[in-house]
Amino acid sequence: MSATGGEGLEKLEDMIVRAAEATSAHVRDAKAAIGTVIFGQDKVVEQALVTILSGGHGLLLGVPGLAKTKLVETMGVVLGLDARRIQFTPDLMPADILGTEVLEESQSGKRSFRFISGPVFAQLLMADEINRASPRTQSALLQAMQEQHVTVAGARHDLPKPFHVLATQNPLEQEGTYPLPEAQLDRFLMEIDVGYPDREAEQKILFETTGSEETRPKAAMTADDLMAAQRLVRRLPVGESVVDAILKLVRSARPGPDSSESKLIAWGPSPRASQALMLAVRARALLDGRLAPSIDDVLDLAEPVLKHRMALTFTARAEGESIEAVIARLKARVG
Repeated sequence: MSATGGEGLEKLEDMIVRAAEATSAHVRDAKAAIGTVIFGQDKVVEQALVTILSGGHGLLLGVPGLAKTKLVETMGVVLGLDARRIQFTPDLMPADILGTEVLEESQSGKRSFRFISGPVFAQLLMADEINRASPRTQSALLQAMQEQHVTVAGARHDLPKPFHVLATQNPLEQEGTYPLPEAQLDRFLMEIDVGYPDREAEQKILFETTGSEETRPKAAMTADDLMAAQRLVRRLPVGESVVDAILKLVRSARPGPDSSESKLIAWGPSPRASQALMLAVRARALLDGRLAPSIDDVLDLAEPVLKHRMALTFTARAEGESIEAVIARLKARVG
């Protein structure tokens, strides 16, 4: 290689590093802006941001009152996205989400159909209590999530870019709900558990939300900034040891004779889980200001990426095993 060629390569690498540092600063500013409104949920905020940076969709699980709706609204403002919310109910129809064709008549008497877009045409969509809608309506949304477009009356309508869904599920009430099928759960990059805040965070919530003025989130990024960050995530290098850790972890989470853990598993994650984990560890590295992911990133994100993509055998459940415990043992073998 000539000296000029070597200098050109160094300049290109330097440009990529500078772009990564600037983007990482942007993303950290967004995380800090969300933290001014959402208290005591640092891990949830991080995982939700990692999901968006990876270009995926997230499923938030938690009891009512843990600021799941507020988190999505805040992320919409901070990331500069057009955000909308759908409250899922048993009588909600696919057309209520996707949109519909209406017949219009012009002044000259000519009739034609016009498409009126539904709330799915947003950059950040909150699907509140997604398990309350019928399977038909759930499928309509999940297909839009996968295809990035909808088809109404035979005509294709592309969704805006970026397009992300953050759905919520209430784990307590099971009456009148339609649990998402396993194959459809796989459409979500992560399943994020939203737990109770600690005492200090809950005390801060009391003072911040019951006073005369409430803190409002401020925009830290634009939609274009976010898409640039998503493109950068896909360009971050991944070391061979990290790739090996991802493959070992995902493959060991499938049923087979290899270990005592795999015998407990009825079905396990597909290669889509490996893809999700590969993107998520890169996004987490960028969020932390690092230019490459580590094995620690793989271990920290393993549970939210894998647990909704696998199921235990009847015998394992009868013996009191849990998905979380099995994943923890698989992680211990990798780490």
